[in-house]
Amino acid sequence: MASLVMIPLAACSSSGNSTNASGGSEGGNSGPVTVKNCGKDATYPSAAKHMYVNDGNMIATTLAVGAVDNIANVSSLQDDKAILEAKYGKDVVDKLKVDAPESPSLERIIATKPDLVFAGWNYGFSESKNLTPDALKDHGIESYILSESCRQGESDKRGTMDPWDAAKTDLTNIGKLTGHDDKAKDVVKDVDKRLDALKQAPAAGGSGKAPVTFVFDSAKDTIFTSGKFGGPQAIIEAGGGKNATDDVDDTWTTVGWEKIASAQPDVIAFVDYPSQTFEEKMKVLESNPATKNLEAVKQKRFVNLPYAMWTSGPLNIDAAEYMRKAYEKFGLVPETDIHTDVQLPDSLAGREYFVEK
Repeated sequence: MASLVMIPLAACSSSGNSTNASGGSEGGNSGPVTVKNCGKDATYPSAAKHMYVNDGNMIATTLAVGAVDNIANVSSLQDDKAILEAKYGKDVVDKLKVDAPESPSLERIIATKPDLVFAGWNYGFSESKNLTPDALKDHGIESYILSESCRQGESDKRGTMDPWDAAKTDLTNIGKLTGHDDKAKDVVKDVDKRLDALKQAPAAGGSGKAPVTFVFDSAKDTIFTSGKFGGPQAIIEAGGGKNATDDVDDTWTTVGWEKIASAQPDVIAFVDYPSQTFEEKMKVLESNPATKNLEAVKQKRFVNLPYAMWTSGPLNIDAAEYMRKAYEKFGLVPETDIHTDVQLPDSLAGREYFVEK
């Protein structure tokens, strides 16, 4: 999400004529396709064949349903390339044509002549940049808005549904919009199966208090974090924890330093993002008077996961499994036989704090 500077789910084996992430035909749709997006029915003239996809989590969603060959161009790939390769394979990710290193401009998108743009509010779409679904529509280009980023009425606040529902809605809809319905159904079933396993895992012992977890994307005068409608809410709860900002009626947003101080988190979860490195974030926490004496900081109970695992998409279930194993390593929940499905890239900083060797 471009705003983070200011500041994906495993596919199971396919069946029938569905395909894996490398793409291929599944039958498709030759006529109009209707899905519900941000609470409204949206009808597209035909299945998308030349998509422009912005940001790692939305690229992951499209790859997860087997629609790599439906993608003409992507943007904001580089920071998530390693985790996408780990999940979907280097051969698949190498097929992606990168049009822009970060969020593109309206003019840049128009020049590529896509039939559909997959982005979200603050994930590429922005009135200040004149890159909106309406602006694209004026040029004959359709849009699909990331469900997690749907706005609350006329407000700039985002989030209108449970974050797991948001991620699965996008998988289902993108599957339908690319003619990969069956593959999308398989992926959603796999997510649900893994979610059920996490829900059945024993909760925290002793007082039974779920480990309070504060999501720390980046910080300076304020902290960029995620409220009750963001992907981290789903990830932390599924892993057996409690999101310290579950009372914030938004997705990704800023809070004051007093919020983390009063939360007294057991664990601090970082979003791996180049605007502020893992080491820089640790130094900030260890030096700021509001956080340096927090138990999570003193005990170095840190989790650092790639951006595309935290933002809404199919990698959220992988992130939830990593959170569960981190809580187990920290001794905050009982050990289980739950395992992680994707290997984190060697380039990811801080793995020694939360990944068992």
